[in-house]
Amino acid sequence: MHRQENAARHGEERIMRTRAFRHACALPALATALAATPALAQQGAPPPDGPAPGTPAQAAAGSGNPVIVVTGSLIRGTPEDAALPVEVISQEELLDQGSPTALDLIKNLPGSSGVLGDSNQFDSRSQGGEGIATVNLRGLGPSRTLILLNGKRLANSPIGVPAVDANLLPSAAIGRIEVLKDGAAATYGSDAIGGVVNFITNNQLDGLVLSGDYRFIDVSDGDWTASAAFGHQGDGLRVLASFGYQHRSPLAAVDRDFAVRPYADNPAGGFTQGGNPSAFLPFAFYPGTFVGLTAGFQVDRGCDDLGGVPVHDSAPTDIDSATRCATQYTPFDLLVEREDRWQAYLEAEVELTDTLSVEVSGLLGNTRVSANTSPSYILLNTPTPGLANPIGSQFWVPPNNPGLIAYRAANPDQFPSGANSALLAAGVFRTALLGGNPLFADQNGIDGAAPVTRDSESTRFTATLRGEHSDAFNWQLSGTYHRYTRESTGYDTIIDRVQLALRGLGGEDCDPLTGTPGVGPCMFYNPFSNAIDRHPVTGATNPGYNAAVANDPAVFDYFTKKSSSRIENALKVADFVVSGLTGIALGGGNAIGYAIGAQYRQNDYSARYGIYNNLDVYPCPASLDFGVDTCPRPIGLFGFLGSDQPNASSQDVRALFAELQIPIGERVDIQLAARCEDYGGAVGSTFDPKASARVQVTDWLALRGSYQTTFRAPPSNLLTEGDYVTSLQFVGGSFRAVQVNDNPALTPESAESYGGGVLVDLGRFRASVDYWRYDFADDIAAEPVSGLLNAVFDSTLGSNTPGTAPADCSSPLADRFTFSGGPAGGGCGALAPTLADVTTIDTFYANGAGLRTSGIDFQANYRGDFGARGTWGLGLTGSYVIDYETNDFFIGDELIQPGFSAVGKLNYQTTAYPLPEWKLNGHADIGWGRHNARLTVTHIKGYVDQRQQPGDRGYRIPDFTTLDFTLRLGLPMDTDLTLSVLNLLDKDPGFAALDYNYDPFTANPLGRNFKVGLRKAF
Repeated sequence: MHRQENAARHGEERIMRTRAFRHACALPALATALAATPALAQQGAPPPDGPAPGTPAQAAAGSGNPVIVVTGSLIRGTPEDAALPVEVISQEELLDQGSPTALDLIKNLPGSSGVLGDSNQFDSRSQGGEGIATVNLRGLGPSRTLILLNGKRLANSPIGVPAVDANLLPSAAIGRIEVLKDGAAATYGSDAIGGVVNFITNNQLDGLVLSGDYRFIDVSDGDWTASAAFGHQGDGLRVLASFGYQHRSPLAAVDRDFAVRPYADNPAGGFTQGGNPSAFLPFAFYPGTFVGLTAGFQVDRGCDDLGGVPVHDSAPTDIDSATRCATQYTPFDLLVEREDRWQAYLEAEVELTDTLSVEVSGLLGNTRVSANTSPSYILLNTPTPGLANPIGSQFWVPPNNPGLIAYRAANPDQFPSGANSALLAAGVFRTALLGGNPLFADQNGIDGAAPVTRDSESTRFTATLRGEHSDAFNWQLSGTYHRYTRESTGYDTIIDRVQLALRGLGGEDCDPLTGTPGVGPCMFYNPFSNAIDRHPVTGATNPGYNAAVANDPAVFDYFTKKSSSRIENALKVADFVVSGLTGIALGGGNAIGYAIGAQYRQNDYSARYGIYNNLDVYPCPASLDFGVDTCPRPIGLFGFLGSDQPNASSQDVRALFAELQIPIGERVDIQLAARCEDYGGAVGSTFDPKASARVQVTDWLALRGSYQTTFRAPPSNLLTEGDYVTSLQFVGGSFRAVQVNDNPALTPESAESYGGGVLVDLGRFRASVDYWRYDFADDIAAEPVSGLLNAVFDSTLGSNTPGTAPADCSSPLADRFTFSGGPAGGGCGALAPTLADVTTIDTFYANGAGLRTSGIDFQANYRGDFGARGTWGLGLTGSYVIDYETNDFFIGDELIQPGFSAVGKLNYQTTAYPLPEWKLNGHADIGWGRHNARLTVTHIKGYVDQRQQPGDRGYRIPDFTTLDFTLRLGLPMDTDLTLSVLNLLDKDPGFAALDYNYDPFTANPLGRNFKVGLRKAF
């Protein structure tokens, strides 16, 4: 009843809101009519003191006026300490910090939590995001932070959580970064719920600047960058061109002591109970007499010799009592992937007449990532009964398999009387792990790891025609085209071919219907440890190795195939904005400024897949070798990653917007804005107003505040019926495939947000404190996996739920789980399954029940002088999250995630990101001329893992505090030398019960590292 009442209430609110907004969409047009007449009447009027709304921001800044901020307002000339809480990061400040990478800058940014960028392939919110850096203001998710380049939109990277990739912005051309820590849907439209980060190019550059740096990282080949930027101004022509290249060297997990730990320290630290060596079931196969199991699970005797851990109910035990072998995959993985990236940028502006100019820009960028993953993935689906597997159950190792014969001879006690074969259960077995994959040598310095590639390509063009007629009337017509393409490859195992190879019918030239097992082109695959001589990473040797039954690499080539995808987002935007001064002044202040405009956006999404993971080509496990194209559940060929169907979608958005900036006297400034966006179809339209004000109480004290509504529409690629992405999540001792399905019934999410602040300016000392709050309704999120586990397995432990937990088959959500040996369409069937039997979990994108979050941002700076030319300064910037409260999350009438507080929590497998309570960044510096020395401290308060119990290891994740020192020396001939020591105290990230034993969303794994940079201006 509670859920139905909630749904009814939200539904009524949406209907009333939509009706009201459709009428309100006339407001921007009305504002146009009111504003246009006085604006035209003021043509030729002298500008007021200070930067006028019609003055280009960059020109004002270049003439010595205060920093001019453009983010958050369409009325140009808004200062940093106006009604909007905007933080400006100048190019000079970035140089004093040692020119941090985009990822370093974002991770250290107070107010941004849950950042993608470091290797984090084991969390569903970051899988597939290798090489991408995102901003996540307020921890609300990167999709709720809008990233702009020169005030214009960028296409999202097409990963599981859509977000703009900051790594492919033209870093060498950036002059400053403006961070608006306030919702801005009224100004920019959808996605600007959490705030806006605007990267603004350096259009004041005149000359050539060459720069480069090298970063020394222990047990790594280091990182390096090189860039060139050229600017020209004169004779009515302005040009800015840049090129940047960045290389990041791989860093193996085994090269950091904290990242690879024993099972006793952290059973979730890269261990799986579905590995190789594995556990098997002794089986009797006597057709016409007896076919069936003869005993329970037996653990392969090579388990502990090769570094595995024999366990029973996840607890270590002796091998004879064990039912699983816990094997570790992270020694094959990387903490930092190899990345090679470049960006080329060109911007040109031509003055056509005294009042008319045109500006064009082009951006090309590319990232290539080479990553590692497990030698093979766990097999979560079973082979086709009657074709690949004649006995119709699991993976069958027949009596004639040479590896089985040799293993039985060496370990007869594991095969009770009558057992002449073995079964390998889905979810418990993979083709290679501790012995590595023989197909792959020297993958980023590690033998046996499977390769993964991620290629991102960004192509963006803009064109803007400006009419600068007077302070009273200016206009701008602009267009943007941005295409972001992501190509991904990896390797997975073909289900039926594993079974055929177990039967001796493996091999590209072996006919499974007529071939003779183990004869000619037909090969056997040996799944037992006697095929493995050593662990390629640790060097552990196997005394049970038998060279006579070792696997031929050709058999791995037969059932290991490449999975690939090409996913593309294309964004087209057309804007028309009129702005200026109205000529109306209130209380003797400056004239009222206005901006009015319209926008059209089109988002196009397309996804194509490789031949082996394309459901249009091979819909069933038996499609490749037996020509079967119909099956109860079309899952494709692969056992873990799954397959997809090519799809495409498009979304058209039309918007009207208006803004007024109303000074009242010399001390009060009011800003009003409103925007109407129409998405058409089932998504509908939305109207969002915003009001903000600033009051100068005294010469040194000011107050500001704002109220607004914001929204985010569901992207078109989340609305496609039958489409899904597969994420991999650690559940019950092993990774399981979690299919996150699209939902055509999604509606826009909305939020009310408000805040207020105090600004102090005492000349040398400046400070601000701002309170913020967001109240969400219908938030768009993937259904939480931990909640589904709670509902069906009666547990609140999420991924720590024991694999022995029994399923409640009476739950209506049991059908969301596919079990090994159960119905293909999901559910228990005749089984009494446990969590260990789960192979696939189905989740959907959904509108949640809402959340609220609030906090405080603060910053303070003091600047003093010493000597004739020296200055010194102290600064502190921070963010404190007061609360982040989610409401009860229902699926139908089932409560799957009770409302909880996410502040100070890891929030694994929930609808929230890791959210430390405090994040602080302080610095002290001293400068003279072009020289500067800066000491920076970054502090992230510790938080807790709510899966653990208080007092347990891993319950509290410690604080992460780093100290950085940078010395910048101005050398002759306009050359700057920069020397940095980053993480001066060599602080390791705090322990977390995750795969890499730390939280990659929050900390970094590099340890102490050194950086040297050179910058030369011509």
